[in-house]
Amino acid sequence: MIVPIGEWVLREACRQFCAWQADGLVLPLVAINVSLRQFRQAGFVERVGAVLRSTGMVPQALELEITEGLLHEANNAHAANLGPLHALGVSFALDDFGTGYSSLASIRRFPVSTVKIDRTFVADLRADDESGSVAAAVIATAHALRKRVVAEGVETETQAAILARLGCDQLQGHFCSPPLRPRVFASFLATSGASAEKRAIAQKIGAKA
Repeated sequence: MIVPIGEWVLREACRQFCAWQADGLVLPLVAINVSLRQFRQAGFVERVGAVLRSTGMVPQALELEITEGLLHEANNAHAANLGPLHALGVSFALDDFGTGYSSLASIRRFPVSTVKIDRTFVADLRADDESGSVAAAVIATAHALRKRVVAEGVETETQAAILARLGCDQLQGHFCSPPLRPRVFASFLATSGASAEKRAIAQKIGAKA
């Protein structure tokens, strides 16, 4: 069921993004997970294009999150879908970085603009310096390749503060907010919905980005 479900998620996310924009909310982009099976489907590029046209979504506002397994298929025809989608203006994020098969060569070769630090590395972050060594290495490597870095699974102020100090560009996780329904999210965004501590960390990260 992953293919029809994935297509529904893509269409619904794009539709909701456009609805939020119509209501005056300022959003840079929406990131959507895409499975390897979806990429393997014939006509995937055309399906994405059709969703963008039917919803009125600007391609530059869509980021597809792909797995390292897709880059591992670098010589496979399925990976060739990245090029046409990138030409449309769609960007790509490499999800769960460091847990799969990707190499630095493949990251450079394909149009990946964002690297996401896997939550297993974030969970180990503590106040001591050694716990952040892996995250620091990922951030430094990604920045050297001119990629944006997003940390997944951030749940504590300590984790957020360490990632900010290491130069991570963005955070994702319950520290920022739990999952919210569309109307609640709109209200959350409109009112900033964050404590003073969270805003201070966000400003520090924004200054580094």
